[in-house]
Amino acid sequence: MSRLSGGLVDRNAPLKFRFDGVDYTGFQGDTLASALLANGVQLMGRSFKYHRPRGVVAAGSEEPNALVTLRTGAQAEPNTRATVAELYDGLEAKSQNYAGSLEHDWLAVNDLLSPFFAAGFYYKTFMWPRAFWEKLYEPMIRKAAGLGALSGLPDPDAYDRGYLHCDLLVIGGGAAGLMAALTAGRAGAKVILADEDFALGGRLLAESHALDDAPATDWLRATEAELRAMPNVRVMTRMTVFGTYDHGVYGAVERVSDHLSDAGGKVRQTLWRVTARRAVLAAGATERHIPFANNDRPGIMLAGAMRAYANRWAVAPVRAPEDRIAIFTNSDDGHRTVLDLIAKGAQIAGVIDTRPEAKSLGDYRVYAGSVVSDSKGRLGVTKVQITSGGTRQWIDCGALGVAGGWNPNVHLASHHRGRPVWREDLLAFVPGEGGPTGLIPAGACNGEGTTAQALVSGAQAAVAALADLGIAAMAPDLPKAEDTPVTPTAFWHVAGKGRAWVDFQNDVTVKDIALAHKENMRPVEHLKRWTTLGMATDQGKTANVSALAVMAELTGKSIPETGTTIFRPPYTGVSLGVLGGGDTGKDFRPTRLTPTHDWAKARGAVFVEVGQWMRAQYFPQGNEEDWRETVDREALAVRSGVGLCDMTTLGKVDVQGADAGEFLNRIYANMMGSLKVGKVRYGLMLREDGHIYDDGTCARLAEDHYVVTTTTANAGLCYRQMEFARQCLWPELDVQLISTTDAWAQIAVAGPNSRELLSRVADGVDLSNEAFPFMGCAEITLCGGLRARLFRISFSGELAYEIAVPARYGNALMERLMEQGQDLGVTPYGTETLAVLRIEKGHAAGAELNGQTTAKMLGLGKMVSAKKDSIGAIMSRREGLAADKRRLVGLQPLNAEERIFAGSHLFTRGDQRTMQSDQGWVTSACYSPHVKSHIALGFVEQGDKRIGEVIVAYNPLENSGCDCRIVPAHFVDPEGERLRD
Repeated sequence: MSRLSGGLVDRNAPLKFRFDGVDYTGFQGDTLASALLANGVQLMGRSFKYHRPRGVVAAGSEEPNALVTLRTGAQAEPNTRATVAELYDGLEAKSQNYAGSLEHDWLAVNDLLSPFFAAGFYYKTFMWPRAFWEKLYEPMIRKAAGLGALSGLPDPDAYDRGYLHCDLLVIGGGAAGLMAALTAGRAGAKVILADEDFALGGRLLAESHALDDAPATDWLRATEAELRAMPNVRVMTRMTVFGTYDHGVYGAVERVSDHLSDAGGKVRQTLWRVTARRAVLAAGATERHIPFANNDRPGIMLAGAMRAYANRWAVAPVRAPEDRIAIFTNSDDGHRTVLDLIAKGAQIAGVIDTRPEAKSLGDYRVYAGSVVSDSKGRLGVTKVQITSGGTRQWIDCGALGVAGGWNPNVHLASHHRGRPVWREDLLAFVPGEGGPTGLIPAGACNGEGTTAQALVSGAQAAVAALADLGIAAMAPDLPKAEDTPVTPTAFWHVAGKGRAWVDFQNDVTVKDIALAHKENMRPVEHLKRWTTLGMATDQGKTANVSALAVMAELTGKSIPETGTTIFRPPYTGVSLGVLGGGDTGKDFRPTRLTPTHDWAKARGAVFVEVGQWMRAQYFPQGNEEDWRETVDREALAVRSGVGLCDMTTLGKVDVQGADAGEFLNRIYANMMGSLKVGKVRYGLMLREDGHIYDDGTCARLAEDHYVVTTTTANAGLCYRQMEFARQCLWPELDVQLISTTDAWAQIAVAGPNSRELLSRVADGVDLSNEAFPFMGCAEITLCGGLRARLFRISFSGELAYEIAVPARYGNALMERLMEQGQDLGVTPYGTETLAVLRIEKGHAAGAELNGQTTAKMLGLGKMVSAKKDSIGAIMSRREGLAADKRRLVGLQPLNAEERIFAGSHLFTRGDQRTMQSDQGWVTSACYSPHVKSHIALGFVEQGDKRIGEVIVAYNPLENSGCDCRIVPAHFVDPEGERLRD
């Protein structure tokens, strides 16, 4: 094993694990990466495009190479960074993205074909022959795409979601973050401290620096203990804040049981929505490498990561203890790594420093004014080439650490399009103006990289954040800490003929960037997409600045002139399982039940999902053999007696205020402000482009009080649209809205006996035609005092009412109506019968209001008032819509036994069945027990002028057709006498 002395792992707690079928041993506190390195394993994966051997590069969530699949079977999780996978007893992991074996990947032939896979090859290669795309190119690309593979089995793990609120959210548990949390906690503020690692400390865990002349871990333990003892502070390790959103909202994922061999009933991960009044970003910095030829071999990694493995995990990243380690650097930071490695007992080959004046800081050799120009080793580095002036030499080494400078982690500060700014003294970008409101960067992510600077800036950031909230805070006494800044030199890559890798995960080289420059893909956004630079799961954390420097060199501009891309959430990958909060199967989305659901279930109803609602589809009786028989019976019962249907699912919005009428005038295409109290009006809402958005009714209960109904499917959308109009378009109007869909149960009472049935439950209400005419409404009481709303409206074409009561009384009302209507032939009916009744009457529903239709197409063009303006009214009159000649008509087969299928296309008899000759389509179809034939509704070109014409309804899926006659859309009671009776 390649274990060194010291470290923070618990050597008294050994852990067994397996990688690629081989058993290994690590310790409590190891990550999978540190444990593998300790066992001499450098090769951990293959690159995406060329399938080159790859090993660990970093020590944290920035890792681009060491992506593995954890666990097996249904619990397998691909594309997990070995550097953040906490080791536990029994962990099973395997490498990925190879064919054959990891050591002998036959897809490595891609590396020999690399000249064909240069930058932008996918834009140039798959253009011809055109016919090859579906049969060859796309299947081939899909098979090669991705890195790890999903199990294809249902995820057995549980996930959760939660909501947190605080005065101050501290993102990052390093020196700056701990000091910010301590400052705010002592001031009495409500604080959440979130860190993605399983241990607090950040870079303090990776360095050998002392605090107050004692090991930094002593200060860490004392500070963490104080924070955890504060009732106003919540410390959350293993939690990654992945995104910043509006109004102080932050998205975060907590890994609750990923580190446990037995979850013990715990959820695997929790998605947190954190609402913070202020936040401190203390996310630290990421080291960058220096590209040179063949710099991607296993064993070549960032020098800061090498230092972390040595100090925190007591690991030398070599395959054998006698292997020597070399360091390639452009600053004193690389020398720090050497000194720490020597102190741990590692063997050093030397330091290759780009600076001519560089000197040794200890007992090791320095190659001043030199660069590493190449490396050797098939599955791991064995030699590196040192170039100084015109001389070259090879030295043996088992690992190489590269120190090219540090990039502040500005990602979360960019999520609101805050653009980073360049600091020449750091040779790096830092957070700029225009970032998320209330987010204050501190520590290394703000360019304050020494321990002393980080402690000071963390305390200052907390004081400033709390001052905005009116909370007085004082910076605590700070421990004595190192304060020696590292000044990097501007050395970005080693020139040469070999391929020098910039973005490891997406196999982007310096030559790819040069090709992008040559092909005029020079703006940073074009460079990113042409080369796929920074588009992998690591978002180019170790690569972006180096790539910008190469492009700046090629264009002759400075790096700030070249520009930079900005970042989007998530900061690191988030599983779809936790984003869904564990909502799978029946829990995938909420299921809403009507107030009469239990009553309908007891009567044997068959249910259907309508939007989010479960609605009774039909009520079969024992002697009925199929659903059609049931629906025919229900439909006949409604038209001959009386039927009951739960209509609660229709959207209901209360609109109140002095300007309620004017508001609805602007929402609806037709006039609503002129509607009299006690009346109901059918209304159309239009989209901004003039197409129909939704339809429904509008009832006026008082001068300043309206009740609007919408379709079930669009209830939420319509309410959202109305709220947007109220708040953003016309905030000056005195109007208030509230959705009452769940507050009121609404039952349709339809049929010739509906008036008689209602009179038996209504308290002293005159329901005669004269007192309560069609399209009337009133607030009444039922059954001796139960408040209710009564609407005389009909979706069936029969004499009908809809009665609304508070939702908790809906079930009781249905039972009372059924009891009172036994002698009247009362029959419950479901959505299937409702559809038959409305098609027979020619009423438009969702199939007709599909986003393609206009008021004119429905024969309702005159409803779009020219006397006022409303949403979509002007656009509905534009030539492209106004000239549309398709009209809603009825269709009846010549042979009553033939069936018309919804979705069929309509063609003139004798015409070829092509898109050019298409005359329209069938929107809705059913069997009508009254017409004793299948019937349908559809849109036909100039259909209103073609009544009586025979047309063909063609079903292209089954290659079948039906001759049918164009008839008026109203199959039953075309004059509307029944509903007005």
